[in-house]
Amino acid sequence: MNIDFNKNNDGLVPAIVQDANTKNVLMLGYMNQEAYNKTIDSSKVTFYSRTKSRLWTKGEESGNFLNLVDIKLDCDNDTLLVMVDPVGPTCHKGTDTCWGEENKSTFGFITELENIIQNRKDQADGIIPIPEGVKPSYVSSLFKSGINKVAQKVGEEAVEVVIEAKDDNDQLFKDESADLLFHYLILLQAKGFKLQDIVKVLESRH
Repeated sequence: MNIDFNKNNDGLVPAIVQDANTKNVLMLGYMNQEAYNKTIDSSKVTFYSRTKSRLWTKGEESGNFLNLVDIKLDCDNDTLLVMVDPVGPTCHKGTDTCWGEENKSTFGFITELENIIQNRKDQADGIIPIPEGVKPSYVSSLFKSGINKVAQKVGEEAVEVVIEAKDDNDQLFKDESADLLFHYLILLQAKGFKLQDIVKVLESRH
């Protein structure tokens, strides 16, 4: 790996640390050639501490090591992307990341949709009041109908997907697939789970 340690005349390059599993950015540090070599040799991420003016292996005092998974070099050869398996919180303040965020997997819009479904479930359970004069949403009403109705809807949508899969209308197939996924997310929450719980099962089988 041809890393340009001398580009900034200080022998250091930024090292962006990313959780290899969740893909969340955990912290930013700096490496010189020696820190990089030690990281590769020990499989524990080591930086050059500008405040301590020495090599610093993350977790050397706390035990919250960053176990190395992979390192990638950017197109200008002067920035590293360090993918890790973190042991415990990354930030010295005790948070998962140096931005104070929880290091958990997210699925883009699907996670946003799950949050909306959770809100509707909370409304159905009376945890969150429905604004006066506003009709309960379709999802809230479905939760109120009980687990049997929710499961029935998933079954109906699954049948629709199978039917459209045997036809040649791609748009209808995508529409029915979206309906199936949407109702499956509802069913998961009706059972007390979210998509991440199913992902963990798949990961355990991998």
